[in-house]
Amino acid sequence: MSLTVLLLSTFLASAVEMVEALTIVLAAGLARGWRSALAGTAGATAVLALAIVIFGPALRHAPLDSLRLIVGGVLLVFGLQWLRKAILRASGFKALHDEDEIFARELRAARGADTDERLGLDWYGFTLAFKGVLLEGLEVAFIVVTFGTAQGHMGLAALGAGAAVVLVVVVGVAVRAPLARVPENTMKFSVGVMLTSFGIFWSAEGAGAHWPGSDVALLGVLAFVIAMSLGYVRLLRTWREAVQAREVSG
Repeated sequence: MSLTVLLLSTFLASAVEMVEALTIVLAAGLARGWRSALAGTAGATAVLALAIVIFGPALRHAPLDSLRLIVGGVLLVFGLQWLRKAILRASGFKALHDEDEIFARELRAARGADTDERLGLDWYGFTLAFKGVLLEGLEVAFIVVTFGTAQGHMGLAALGAGAAVVLVVVVGVAVRAPLARVPENTMKFSVGVMLTSFGIFWSAEGAGAHWPGSDVALLGVLAFVIAMSLGYVRLLRTWREAVQAREVSG
């Protein structure tokens, strides 16, 4: 069961990041030329692949308990950040992520930038695509390496991430537009829940705790995190509506 959750977590997290990277690459390609945008994408992908190749095997030599304690703690930090933003969006305290708006903003900036050609490439288009893919992809690489090494299934984690990348690229090439219809806010909420749950589960194991039922206990942790998150959404939404009602009546 934990392997299924592992595969789903890496797939969803990678899909979310790649949807955002695709938006940036599309803006770079349409505004500055596809040659420069694709060159920047290829360069960032090579850097990310190298990072996985270097750090993946290196982490395998660490003691499993220590590795899970460290990885669990880091995942908790990442997961709670994702979950906090998702709860604020769901409760109305933060604007929903709008891929169309981001695409329009990046496109305007790219079209208004000065031309600077280096090595036969439009440098603005190259660096825009390179930075976009690298920054979004770093979280994907981190999740693949940490999930894969902590669970001892690097191939499965890479499979989930790879499937997400291929799916997003294929759909993006087909529609040549930002994937605004993807339920990205819901996906981010789900990823935040999963990262937080794995963080709790692994950090407790790394500290020496023994979960009843072993990996099956992860389902209980997931249920707890989901219940708490939805509870906070309901509480914050009710509070916001009450404040708005008082402002209107006052």
